[in-house]
Amino acid sequence: MAVYAIGDIQGCFDELQALLAKISFDPDNDRLWFTGDLVNRGPKSLETLRFVRDLGPVAVTVLGNHDLHLLASAYGYRLDHAKDTLQSILEAPDREALIDWLRRQPLLHHDAALGFTMVHAGLPPQWDLSLARRCAGEAENVLRGDRLGEFLGHMYGNRPLQWSADLDGHDRLRFIINCFTRMRFCDDQGRLELKSKGPPGTQPASYYPWFEIPWRASRDLNLIFGHWSTLGPCSQPGIYPVDSACLWGGQLTALRIDTAPERIDLPCTAWQTPGKE
Repeated sequence: MAVYAIGDIQGCFDELQALLAKISFDPDNDRLWFTGDLVNRGPKSLETLRFVRDLGPVAVTVLGNHDLHLLASAYGYRLDHAKDTLQSILEAPDREALIDWLRRQPLLHHDAALGFTMVHAGLPPQWDLSLARRCAGEAENVLRGDRLGEFLGHMYGNRPLQWSADLDGHDRLRFIINCFTRMRFCDDQGRLELKSKGPPGTQPASYYPWFEIPWRASRDLNLIFGHWSTLGPCSQPGIYPVDSACLWGGQLTALRIDTAPERIDLPCTAWQTPGKE
């Protein structure tokens, strides 16, 4: 059985199918991990969402910021963006089933047998695996429960910037969501910097890629993540970024993880021009 972790698709359904053909994906024997952002900005968000949903137990996906944006849109908290391509889902006859499936997906996936952990964006340096799983569970319970609509109205925002066990209410949930789905940089105290989206070296002084904080409590993990299409090559031990900018004309990446990690890349046609999200 082969297991592949695949980077952000964002509605690039045809490219996903081409990548699966390239790796000779066999749903009877192989398994897929998706780093989230299944939808938005690409041309076939509806087809992508249906395909991954219909894979059933063959696939696991974690939630990304664009997936949460879809949930917010479906619940009436949409912040319109000219580049959004969510309308096909919002108008689909199976919209409610798709939204219900999406909101039940995890924020973190850990496989002890394979020795890999997957999130969409990152982990703050204060969190080890145990704390990360507890925090993911807190947010997942809200996303799956009756309080979802209420929370989505408070989800957007950059504060609080730093983890504390004393955080509560919407502030606590917002920080958890921002870490799992939005973070790229933080300082050596673990304070998030959520505005910078470029490669390392373009962020404000005193901030670093989240995985470069020396005292990071998750440094014993093999972490797979997406979200950071501008990151570029990374040689940090245990760090496996797989968002290779498919949407922007880069590549769609599959990382085989049941053997020694092996990257398989598919060159992609740009569907969007790089710029602000």
